[in-house]
Amino acid sequence: MVNSETLSQKTVGQIVAEDYRAAQVFRSYGLDFCCGGKVSLEKACTKKGLDVNKIETDLNALDLDTGENHNYNDWSLDFLVDYIVNNHHSFVRKMLPEIDFYAEKVARVHGERDPELLDILQNVRLLRSEMLGHLQKEEEELFPQIKELVQEQKKGSVKEAIVEALEDEHDKAGDLMAKIEELTQGFNPPENACASYRVLFQNLEGFQQDLHKHVHLENNILFPKALELEQRLN
Repeated sequence: MVNSETLSQKTVGQIVAEDYRAAQVFRSYGLDFCCGGKVSLEKACTKKGLDVNKIETDLNALDLDTGENHNYNDWSLDFLVDYIVNNHHSFVRKMLPEIDFYAEKVARVHGERDPELLDILQNVRLLRSEMLGHLQKEEEELFPQIKELVQEQKKGSVKEAIVEALEDEHDKAGDLMAKIEELTQGFNPPENACASYRVLFQNLEGFQQDLHKHVHLENNILFPKALELEQRLN
């Protein structure tokens, strides 16, 4: 990574943008690197009561790991747009109907015994409605603007108001997933849970992990770089 003084002053979003493996470190400490990625590591640790030196040690240990590391920060913005649509948007559209199916099934069968399942179902359906509309807005409004900006160098393409609105929607989705995580006690099913119950919780946990990466790529890399390019052309 980088020296400790510099690292502590970088935002958590910047750190993950430079090396996505850092996301795993932050996740293990419960640090939000996507929606809350605009605060410095030092401030994020202070807010959570964490030892910043311990986290810096873990981050620097990543240099010893030779595993795969996609450097999304170096990708062209139009290529990153396609990657997000083909991977994360496709994942959302595939998984949300399945999660909804299992949430409804488990709530119907076990909701009387475990009433929190009814709240989980409600939040899943709110999330589904929010996310599907959000993806459409990105694909029809912002993403074509970004491609036009990159490929034609046409100033005035990317509207900051649209970016801000989409970031607000990311916050709403993140809040819904945080509520679901709380209701599922960290996606931990009870010992007597049936197979469908366990599948639901596994799918919810996988969806949250993908959402964190999805929002990170947009909030911390795609959106700020598009706005920066827009400003350079003006």
